[in-house]
Amino acid sequence: MKTILIVVIAILVIVVLLVLWGISVYNGLVGLRNRVKNGWSQIDVFLKQRSDLVPNLVETVKGYASHESGTLAAVTQARAGAVQAASSASQSPSQAIAQRAQAEGQLSRALVNLMATVEAYPDLKANQNFMDLQGQLSDLEQKIAYARQFYNDVTQKYNTRIQTVPSNIIAGMFHFEQAQFFEAEPESRQAPKVDFSK
Repeated sequence: MKTILIVVIAILVIVVLLVLWGISVYNGLVGLRNRVKNGWSQIDVFLKQRSDLVPNLVETVKGYASHESGTLAAVTQARAGAVQAASSASQSPSQAIAQRAQAEGQLSRALVNLMATVEAYPDLKANQNFMDLQGQLSDLEQKIAYARQFYNDVTQKYNTRIQTVPSNIIAGMFHFEQAQFFEAEPESRQAPKVDFSK
């Protein structure tokens, strides 16, 4: 009789420990998933600020470099694509992040080309309004880079946790999905080609 009682108690202790372990793993996964969402929210805020800054930057440059309409149109079009990607809610989170990263990469390339074009206009570079906008853009680019690094770090931790044993058991049971990294496109890693001969 005592041995049956000991076995039952041992089984109950094991079950309780497994339940506590499952709760702990689940709570850890939820915490990491929420950090991923928070990291993406921070990136989203900075990207929106950058998109809001672009029209002012384009208008300032337009006054000095009116014959650079192709570059200005490319920036405006890239901004429109980024705004559209930001408001697209009909996709899965992973698809939305990938599309947003692509659109923001195009905007980044267009802004780099715009800044390279500005080098040909010393009066514009000396304009206080332009200098302020350029400083704000530079500050936002640094914040975006930091936020992207934070987001990708948290995403890596989260994805590692849901893929490794034994936490992958709980992740599978509760349908935790991998988060998408916010990566630059391969073509955005190349330096822009600037031609002042036109």
